[in-house]
Amino acid sequence: MTTTYAVLSEGLEKRFGEVRALRGLDLAVAEGTVCGVLGPNGAGKTTAVRLLTTLLRPDAGSARVAGHDLVREAAAVRARIGVTGQDTSVDGDLTGRQNLRLFARLHRVRGPAGRTAELLDRFGLTGAADRPASTYSGGMRRRLDLAASLIRRPEVLFLDEPTNGLDPAGRTLVQEVVRALAAEGTTVLLTTQYLEEADRLADDIALVDRGRVAHTGSPVQLKALVGAHAEVVVADADVLVKAAGVLDRLTGAQPSLDHARNAVGAVSKDPTLTLPLLVRALDTAGVPLLDASLRPPTLDDVFLRLTRDTALTPGEKERAA
Repeated sequence: MTTTYAVLSEGLEKRFGEVRALRGLDLAVAEGTVCGVLGPNGAGKTTAVRLLTTLLRPDAGSARVAGHDLVREAAAVRARIGVTGQDTSVDGDLTGRQNLRLFARLHRVRGPAGRTAELLDRFGLTGAADRPASTYSGGMRRRLDLAASLIRRPEVLFLDEPTNGLDPAGRTLVQEVVRALAAEGTTVLLTTQYLEEADRLADDIALVDRGRVAHTGSPVQLKALVGAHAEVVVADADVLVKAAGVLDRLTGAQPSLDHARNAVGAVSKDPTLTLPLLVRALDTAGVPLLDASLRPPTLDDVFLRLTRDTALTPGEKERAA
């Protein structure tokens, strides 16, 4: 079966003065899926979103979004996408309802009153619909901004850290909306600082590092690249170094020692490591144990293993983030 891509970029490059924010970004997002874009600060995630939403023009490379060329058919791209950036775009002097009706009129949405009411309800804002947006909390403004990006039912929705600053209830609501949109066939490209959020929502993940996509795959596939997190607690501090030597040999990674707990841990480079094998090796080495565990890898482990922070100044990171 042939895969149809809602977002497809090849060799995208973008430079800000001496800073190369993107260095040949290759990205493929299948229609009707959620793609999580992760990476350290300064990796180029927000620059990529700005390019793919036509807010910036690439210096090199090409891309198609919703079937249209990013540069030659920019207006057609804009007509088919929704965008929620890191800064809200709502007007504080207007009520929530007025903001959404304004967006509906700008986009010539049929039945603007009904669509507005539907989105206010979907994002839990009906009770505050007729209050000025300036009276909303930061989380409420984020939800109103996300509702505005959905006013015309976009084919592709770009969410740049949409839950940043939201409380747990707000994050849960937004996550439920993203799941529902994907189920309805909307393609979602999501950047987020919450790795568990990407793990929960994304069908595929693109790890961006230094302006390029370093790794791609489903959360399960990426976790398979990183072994489990092994930790042992020993009975005697005198054998802590010996336990670390065993973990070093079994995991192939530099162990970390916690002297306060008499514990040593390491993220294994060997995905075949098992808890019985770990316990037997420590027993053979004469290391008395109080506890031993082998935790499956998380996206945090993947993120730390497969990416590295860029050597940018704070000012450069702010522009290239």
